[in-house]
Amino acid sequence: MQAWQVHENGEPSEVMRLAETERPVPGDGRVLLRVRAANVNFPDALMIRGHYQVRPPLPFTPGLEICGETEDGRRVIANPALPYGGFATYAVADAAALLPAPDALDDAEAAALHIGYQTGWFGLHRRARLEAGETLLVHAAAGGVGSAAVQLGKAAGATVIGVVGGADKAAVARELGCDVVIDRRAEDVIAAVKEATGGRGADVVYDPVGGEAFTQSTKVVAFEGRIVVVGFASGTIPAPALNHALVKNYALLGLHWGLYNTKNPELVQHCHKQLTDLAARGAVKPLVSERVPLSEAAAAVQRVADGVTTGRVAVVPGDEAAA
Repeated sequence: MQAWQVHENGEPSEVMRLAETERPVPGDGRVLLRVRAANVNFPDALMIRGHYQVRPPLPFTPGLEICGETEDGRRVIANPALPYGGFATYAVADAAALLPAPDALDDAEAAALHIGYQTGWFGLHRRARLEAGETLLVHAAAGGVGSAAVQLGKAAGATVIGVVGGADKAAVARELGCDVVIDRRAEDVIAAVKEATGGRGADVVYDPVGGEAFTQSTKVVAFEGRIVVVGFASGTIPAPALNHALVKNYALLGLHWGLYNTKNPELVQHCHKQLTDLAARGAVKPLVSERVPLSEAAAAVQRVADGVTTGRVAVVPGDEAAA
């Protein structure tokens, strides 16, 4: 079979190597899956660079979420167990954590209905308790994580403000359903949010960016608002002034979705059922902007790392590679 391997940390386009390898042999409690589609996530790039909180031993195959097929033909969603990640013909996953792929979605869309949408659901519903009629501000609204939050916010009955970088991404955010779109490269984000909300601000802010985006969030969050800290795609981890949270009466909520897999796996299953129902109703549909063959996975990961993509990029190994 074929698999992309990382033998040293660095930029994805420089250190990922496509190799012919033996099929992995799953250990106890794990299963071998044929990869039907593998989604590219920003943490893949961080892991390849050696900057992620999880550091698998070298060499490893990246690819954190897939739609795969079991030996008995079931179509499932899984987080591969590293070092046997999803950018390969076959991957290994924990048998107990497999989720049924929704019939309403194709393979690439199903692969994308996992980490980003689970993170969005937990962030908006479990942590921030978003209510219908509230205003939700989403940073990086055209990206993989942000686009999921936009759709989930609209499905929950919120008014959604999307912040993006560039005209092309602004067009994508509008197509996703944002009620208001702010291009941070052309507009003053703080002034635009205040204008859109009549000076009140956003009840919930969903921030996968950090850095300047977080600073903006603290200035536009409403009274008793909630800022959900999801990640730091900007590369800058903010140092919040807690006196400011006290004076403005807002809450800072951290979200590490992966912890729920060990702390409360039943809730992950519940979330998947909710997402499957939303997909069946057409209320959410992952935005897959690109579908590339396995041979182009390294370039795809690099584009995601460089922040030039919208939605999700999926690696789809061809049937001819499944030998």
